[in-house]
Amino acid sequence: MTVSCATVRRTPLVVAVLGVVALASGCSSAGAPSASPSASTTQAAPAAPAAADSLQDDYQKVIKNVLPSVVQIQASSDLGSGVVYDDQGHIVTNAHVVGDEKTFKVTTANSTEALTAELVYAYPEQDLAVIKLTKRPEGLRAARFGDSAKVAVGQITLAMGSPLGLSSSVTQGIVSATGRTVSEGRSGGGTGATIANMVQTSAAINPGNSGGALVNLDGEVIGIPTLAATDPGLGNSSAPGIGFAIPASMAKTVADQVIKNGKVTDSGRAALGISGRSVLDDGYRPAGVAVVTVTKNGGARKAGLEPGDIITRFDDTAVPTMQSLSEALAEKRPGDKVPVTYVRDGSERTAEVTLTEI
Repeated sequence: MTVSCATVRRTPLVVAVLGVVALASGCSSAGAPSASPSASTTQAAPAAPAAADSLQDDYQKVIKNVLPSVVQIQASSDLGSGVVYDDQGHIVTNAHVVGDEKTFKVTTANSTEALTAELVYAYPEQDLAVIKLTKRPEGLRAARFGDSAKVAVGQITLAMGSPLGLSSSVTQGIVSATGRTVSEGRSGGGTGATIANMVQTSAAINPGNSGGALVNLDGEVIGIPTLAATDPGLGNSSAPGIGFAIPASMAKTVADQVIKNGKVTDSGRAALGISGRSVLDDGYRPAGVAVVTVTKNGGARKAGLEPGDIITRFDDTAVPTMQSLSEALAEKRPGDKVPVTYVRDGSERTAEVTLTEI
């Protein structure tokens, strides 16, 4: 399984709507007994179950309250989504939505007029970015962000955004899993980030949903939809019902630092302190990560690793590729001490590395 970023190229979209009309006639056959004069000739439709009415009311209430806080973002030929973060006009979105651009057109749910926004800071390492409206419109409403620690499998979710350029769209599903570590490809405009603790959802995540809102029935944003799974066996077409969202806690951590300092000052993400590349064995199978450079004052250099070493295990986990090493690192925190197994001159060695921060 692979994942792809949920942005969309701005191309014409034709939606065919098929209207199905059901025709019913109330006639009696010639031999049918006539109705008793005292009998009613019509029957009231059965009342909908109270539970269904209540759930529908919950859906509609959440959509009414949250959708005005979800915007469409246009960056050149790409379209994505964003979430209004505060009353000052800051908007949280994905770094792959903004790309290398500095100015954007933003359309809110309550208006067709495009507003102008400027980039505050993009943080590709976590695929998050903050932009700000140059002029704050009346009635702008900030979303409420929930507690990621309370997100549980089975909770009902609503994904809000602009899939395929269809602004203010809503899909529904559940939280399918939590704590997923997912690597984002660079093809299709991705940042190549490896992101930990992602929320997996069955709510449909389509191109254009990137940067929008994954919402619970309390009307809280619990994640930023970012990736959709694709199936290589089906020509990398979307795998229905498997989407991933960056947890709200990480979005808040990044946004708060960017708004206060203009950049991310404390990523909370661990670094080994190397640049590397995947290597193959004699059978052309992934065999480890070759160290290309070591960072000055980084954990790897202090532990004695050198360029040319081939890392094969990280904290007792096999790391045959750079992606697998990145995924293992994403589970750690700066300051953690981790055994790293590597090969130098044909000899296997192990060093304890104190992880630093990205």
